[in-house]
Amino acid sequence: MKDPFLETKAIRTQIERTQFLEHSNPLYLTSSYVFEDAEDMRASFADEKQRNIYSRYSNPNTSEFVEKVCEMEGAERGYAFASGMSAVFSTFAALLNSDDHIVSSRSIFGSTQTMFNNILPKWNISTSYFKIDELDKIEELIQPNTKVIYAESPTNPAVDILDLKRLGDIAKKHNLLFIVDNCFATPYLQQPIKFGADLVIHSATKLMDGQGRVLGGVTVGSEDLIQKIYLFSRNTGPALSPFNAWVLSKSLETLPVRVDRHCDNALKVAEFLEAHDNVNFVKYPFLKSHPQYKLAKQQMKLGGSIVAFEVKGGIEAGRKFLNSIKLLSLSANLGDTRSIVTHPASTTHAKILEDVRLETGITAGLIRVSVGLEHPEDIINDLKQALEN
Repeated sequence: MKDPFLETKAIRTQIERTQFLEHSNPLYLTSSYVFEDAEDMRASFADEKQRNIYSRYSNPNTSEFVEKVCEMEGAERGYAFASGMSAVFSTFAALLNSDDHIVSSRSIFGSTQTMFNNILPKWNISTSYFKIDELDKIEELIQPNTKVIYAESPTNPAVDILDLKRLGDIAKKHNLLFIVDNCFATPYLQQPIKFGADLVIHSATKLMDGQGRVLGGVTVGSEDLIQKIYLFSRNTGPALSPFNAWVLSKSLETLPVRVDRHCDNALKVAEFLEAHDNVNFVKYPFLKSHPQYKLAKQQMKLGGSIVAFEVKGGIEAGRKFLNSIKLLSLSANLGDTRSIVTHPASTTHAKILEDVRLETGITAGLIRVSVGLEHPEDIINDLKQALEN
């Protein structure tokens, strides 16, 4: 039998059944597990046996969730975290040492940039940044102590697209780790490991859950790298809770269906905005006007759920637009069934210097729309009345 399609893997990956032969994996709300005898206990702690010991280490629910993500991403192994940012921090903390160096895209999530700029330097870990349109300058940034090339694609919040294969080739040439935040695309739309990524990180809080219910994160990749992350994490404690893992595992079963609808709605919204007189520009990967449209079509199955656009009139017009929204939600989250509008310059990226924001396309009037699953005409009508108010 041929290898199942991704949609099937999301549904049919199940770690184990109990003696009750349940159809859907049950919830394992236990902090610890018992041993058959002293030898079983010794062998388990000596890592001679692969079994559950303590739910901070592993749990049937977290194991099923991770296995599904690995199947979808084409990864060997993974570890699940309490949030997306705990996945980002723990991955870097596990793999880097004092005096190491990171080369990162400038266009990354605000909290990740804060971690690179303010937290990792406490351990003498430094970061150099490249612009998304200056990949030819990356090799100039690589130092003898560089260990990682890091990127998001699509980027947050300006939905730019980076050439993942090119980044992967540069990392391989210089024997560096290539780590990709794949949150916006999800493994349904894009699998960075195919383009050379060693590790892929997700905030499962977003589209993986897709309904604004739980926090979660996951890192997947090669066996040897995940083993280092696992050993770091089992001792430092950023593990995903069994309940959240159970929710996320069930959510993955509907991820392809949901993301198809998100993408269909988002393209309709982007096309509407592009034709509106009160909009300066629109950024959506599958709009032909997107600067990296051809690259997006090569790397991604569909364009994703995020649309970025700039209202005419700058920051005051942006605020007035948000205050005129009636149906959509004002929130800093994304990837929900409910459509969400955000003003990045005053929220998610407010603590980043203005010149740095402008470098990454975050203008004063930029609006990020996380397009949900409502009827597209209702989403568009709310955006229309807010733009015209």
